[in-house]
Amino acid sequence: MSDNRASHRVRAVYNGCLAMIVSAMPPSLYLVKEDEMTFTAMRAQGAGGQNVNKVSSAVHLRFDIAASSLPEWLRERLLGLNDQRLSKDGVLVIKAQQYRTQEQNRADAIERLQALIDAAGHTPKTRRATKPTYGSKQRRLAGKSQRAAIKSLRGRVDD
Repeated sequence: MSDNRASHRVRAVYNGCLAMIVSAMPPSLYLVKEDEMTFTAMRAQGAGGQNVNKVSSAVHLRFDIAASSLPEWLRERLLGLNDQRLSKDGVLVIKAQQYRTQEQNRADAIERLQALIDAAGHTPKTRRATKPTYGSKQRRLAGKSQRAAIKSLRGRVDD
């Protein structure tokens, strides 16, 4: 069950009567160190009742790309991204406020940063041009001539 087009496989795990889908993502090649990230807690925006006004659950993650321990080519790619979260100084700012707890938002911000780094580190396969086979050329031409014959019969009938 190997699919070359998919970047990861999904498999079902059956544990008694509980079935769960486990996504087997490939491991990240370039892990970000936590000491290179800076976290700032703040109150989340939007609706949410009194809890939003009392608790600082939202998190700003700041990651200085130029000062990181990532390889040079990966830093160049990240700095070249056209992303509104990237400042002119080369600092990436990710705001996480989806969850109610600060720990969950912090984990979400780290996960989003890692996904961005993984996407920048991915190099697509180079396409190699191939020629169509002789048989496929013959089948294509036979289909074209058959279609042309059908269309030629649609013309005006002369008596």
